[in-house]
Amino acid sequence: MPITLTVSEGVLSAEAEAQALAGLTDALLDVAGLTGNAFMAANIVGSINVLPKGRVLAGGKPVTAAFVELKLPEIALADSEAKRAFIEKATDIVEKAAGGQLKREHIWSNIVYAPEGAWGIAGTSYNNADLVGAIAASSVGQA
Repeated sequence: MPITLTVSEGVLSAEAEAQALAGLTDALLDVAGLTGNAFMAANIVGSINVLPKGRVLAGGKPVTAAFVELKLPEIALADSEAKRAFIEKATDIVEKAAGGQLKREHIWSNIVYAPEGAWGIAGTSYNNADLVGAIAASSVGQA
């Protein structure tokens, strides 16, 4: 489940970038109720884009900002409360990682969904039932 973190240059150190992405991964696992699920943990991937100053705008003017985009199969985080919880956690994580270099109102998040059957892992296309099955199989024996 890809997480893309895009930030203005100078907002996060290399260490803070890694900590933020790890925190976003943990937040997703937590709100999905899948902390400790090996299949899910291994398939949450992330990338960080650092854009030069002046290349991020809000209201048509340059700002220091961050964007968190989460891509999921359409069955994931279907509950509105889970979506709200992820966005709140994501904002907190990025704000903390920025260490005062970023205004909270300049952190935006969104969640986008892949259509049924359009989720691929290791060359295998998963439909919703197959994905749920793989997640559940990984949970067997975990408490």
